Amino acid sequence: MDEQVAQLAQQLLEGGISRLSEREQRVITHIAKRLHISRDLGATLEENQTFGDRLADKVARFGGSWIFILAFSGMLIIWIVLNTLVLFLHVIPFDPYPYIFLNLILSMVAALQAPVILMSQNRQAARDRMAASLDYEINLKSEIEIMALHEKLDRIRVEHLEGVLREQSGQLTTLLQHFNSKWAAKADGTTSASAESDRP
Repeated sequence: MDEQVAQLAQQLLEGGISRLSEREQRVITHIAKRLHISRDLGATLEENQTFGDRLADKVARFGGSWIFILAFSGMLIIWIVLNTLVLFLHVIPFDPYPYIFLNLILSMVAALQAPVILMSQNRQAARDRMAASLDYEINLKSEIEIMALHEKLDRIRVEHLEGVLREQSGQLTTLLQHFNSKWAAKADGTTSASAESDRP
């Protein structure tokens, strides 16, 4: 792990930040400036959205709704009833039974609606890619920040342990000095008593 960090640091020192991808540069810049990296996806997409993009989204949204399905089904039923019963009884029907004109209209609607829905799906795929990119940047920054927090905690823990060790070594030194002075006093008392007992 340390070799990988050293290689990355060497690479950054040699080539600078310009060798990194645009996303990595943005993350490093935000970390260095202590800025938030999260962005509103909707606002980011709104900035680049054209009128055609907004229209395609609205058409796709309406085309995939129950309102569209019910309205379109109602129009088909009305068309069939008018051309089969009402107009047949009173005048020559506008579009008689095989409903060729209705099929033409349905084909045109499908031909126009399909590309619009595909455009909207492409925009949704681009939105998903951008959301994944933003999530990646946020996760990358969070990971780096968590690693920095771990390093700070480890440094605090090491400093605390070093302080405890210094305090304990000071206490041990004091105890050893106290023990040595007691031992020396006891040894002096024993030698003076033995010297007195040796006298005639």
